[in-house]
Amino acid sequence: MILEQEHKVNRKINFESKPENLTLVENLIDEICKTQDVTEDNYGNILIALTEAVNNAILHGNKCNPTKLVNVNIETSQGAMSVTVEDEGEGFDFNSVPDPTAPENLEKPTGRGIFLMRNLADEVEFSADGRRVELTFRLAGN
Repeated sequence: MILEQEHKVNRKINFESKPENLTLVENLIDEICKTQDVTEDNYGNILIALTEAVNNAILHGNKCNPTKLVNVNIETSQGAMSVTVEDEGEGFDFNSVPDPTAPENLEKPTGRGIFLMRNLADEVEFSADGRRVELTFRLAGN
């Protein structure tokens, strides 16, 4: 009998709050998803949701202040990926974010990040007064 050994991943990165640093996270997701044999559908969901979380941390949380860091922690185990994104901003009330699908918000150019995260990740949990978000994805096929 051959037992498959699970390849767990635990990677942490932190970077200055500059929009161009988003590529660091995209490259890390590419690398991890390849080593974990993540399906194309899951890869797309992870990449979009995590991009939104990191963008929110850089733009809204840390207000593009390069002296403030964004911390990203990615862990995989037992067919799931957990990603935590934390900024050093003031936080926000994540329960009072306007619904981007409401008619009065459809034309607005922003405000869809949390909506996308909630619809693409299997679980989304905010903590630390909105400075930290944890996204959990079940990895189909693992």
